[in-house]
Amino acid sequence: MADWYYIGHYGQLGPLTRDQIDELIDGGVIEQETYVWRSGMANWLPAGQVDELRTLLQKDFLSKPPPMPTTLAPANPMAPPVFGTHSTLPAQGTDFFPNPYAAYHPTYATVRSDRNRLIGGLLQIIPGVGRMYLGYSAHGVLQLLLTPCMGVGWLWSVIDGILILAGGLKLDGYGRRLDD
Repeated sequence: MADWYYIGHYGQLGPLTRDQIDELIDGGVIEQETYVWRSGMANWLPAGQVDELRTLLQKDFLSKPPPMPTTLAPANPMAPPVFGTHSTLPAQGTDFFPNPYAAYHPTYATVRSDRNRLIGGLLQIIPGVGRMYLGYSAHGVLQLLLTPCMGVGWLWSVIDGILILAGGLKLDGYGRRLDD
């Protein structure tokens, strides 16, 4: 049952199921000091003070990353590195340390949106409707209001729809990952 709410970067978000809340905690979106509320609670409380969420938050808070591996210098330069404890780290540019000039591949929120990028892009034919569907209400209303101004809003909306369809928009207005 979707009865959880939280206050994030975009304001109050919800209703969400407990599984969605758990995914947001695992993804680092909801932290100890993030305010949450569900039916049955008198007031908004930091997630760290809610008994149901405290254990999941503390598990992530107390865990430490594993130690960084080290390599032994191979006798044969063509041999793969052997990981051990008495050696130096591999040089930058190897498989262990990727090239710093390689393309950056950001990771996006793990919570999937219930909205569809294809539908949002196609709805942009009507100025602003696709943006409102995807959760960007202010953006959509602005496109709609600018439509009578020599078609500026309509042209903006069509270009925006093409960009949405091409994958230029990765997250919906609530910070959830858009799928194709």
